[in-house]
Amino acid sequence: MNILVTGAYGQLGSEMKVISAQFSQYNFIFTDVDTLDICNESALRVFFSHHRIHYIVNCAAYTAVDKAEDDAETAHKINCDAVENLARMAVEHSAKMIHISTDYVFDGTNYLPYTESVTPCPHTVYGKSKLAGEKIALSTAPQHTVIIRTSWLYSSFGNNFVKTILKLGVERDSLHVIFDQVGTPTYAADLAVAIMQVVTAQEFIPGVYHFSNEGVCSWYDFTIAIHRAAGISTCKVLPIESSQYPAKTPRPHYSVLNKAKIKTNYHFEIPHWENGLQRCIALLVQ
Repeated sequence: MNILVTGAYGQLGSEMKVISAQFSQYNFIFTDVDTLDICNESALRVFFSHHRIHYIVNCAAYTAVDKAEDDAETAHKINCDAVENLARMAVEHSAKMIHISTDYVFDGTNYLPYTESVTPCPHTVYGKSKLAGEKIALSTAPQHTVIIRTSWLYSSFGNNFVKTILKLGVERDSLHVIFDQVGTPTYAADLAVAIMQVVTAQEFIPGVYHFSNEGVCSWYDFTIAIHRAAGISTCKVLPIESSQYPAKTPRPHYSVLNKAKIKTNYHFEIPHWENGLQRCIALLVQ
């Protein structure tokens, strides 16, 4: 079985490389923009004519939330147009596609964990482009597509909140961190495991799913846990409100995802976010 993984240089793509070693029975083909431009339909057609692809795992995305506000065209091109190209290839070549989306398709005003039945209402260019990608994938290849929305992704690879907080915790005496935005940190390595559970499942059940680690916290709580796990005790972490830390693009105040559907359909047991964090920190501070 041949598995195409796009966005191979990103956090999730890098974790897919790590986990691929556990699945030697499969042939993984890792690509990024320098080896396969998924925005270029002609290039994709040439690629698929030379490779028999059984699964597409689309980890590629435009994720710069603030920059997207000034560059909507590029965000839409990568998060929607490229997804449509991949969905077409999935249909034409009888492949299955797992496409990664985001909690930003919601406006963050809920007070209960978001289920897949909640109508999306994105307030950002990034969220709107990701929702457009979901819709085009489902309309183009409804029987071939699993969409996994996730939240607060981090990894030992790439740039992310965990690595930033570790760095600042060593450099500064104090940090001010938002406490009124709540969600669930997701260790990209655990998402990679979930993706492979979909790939190896006895039955491929298409549709939209939510996946994050278990549990809930604020960015403040997350920061405290990061420092505790890394043994950082000299930096004082102080809670502040979102209004005290103005961002160009407002972040959702509530990003908790209900994961019952994916746990039921694909028989998942999902680790708690602190469990994932400890495993990631062990790699970063060794």
